[in-house]
Amino acid sequence: MELEKKISQGIMQAMKDGDPVRRDTLRNVKKQIIEAKTAGPAMDILPDDAVVRIISKLAKQGADSAEVFQQQGRDDLYEYEMAQVAVLKEYLPEQLEGTALEEEVARIIADTGASGMQDMGKVMGAASKRLAGRADGKAISEVVRRLLS
Repeated sequence: MELEKKISQGIMQAMKDGDPVRRDTLRNVKKQIIEAKTAGPAMDILPDDAVVRIISKLAKQGADSAEVFQQQGRDDLYEYEMAQVAVLKEYLPEQLEGTALEEEVARIIADTGASGMQDMGKVMGAASKRLAGRADGKAISEVVRRLLS
């Protein structure tokens, strides 16, 4: 089933369950999906990779906001943002970390034929596409930098 449809079903289920955090979070995702569909050529269903990018972006923004709220001592807002991030993560593919991320980046380096730091842009472009939604851009960058050095 397409991710967009799962999100719509999640909204309906959250309304039935009386879960305002899940409902509002998924409604925000749905709003972003609708905006993405109307911004470009007309399409009925947004491809899953585009939906994953939207969800990843929202999860990162939420985590960043939560960090700021925590630094300001606003535990109520911190907890709300983290609850939203938890909902978003349910719709993302499993995140690559540690050795799994290194192995994937090493494959990308081999595929692109990169040999040093001068090829970092080429590797990052390919890695960002291939690992979209499965790894944080900052983590990818650190691994690429370490493996190309």
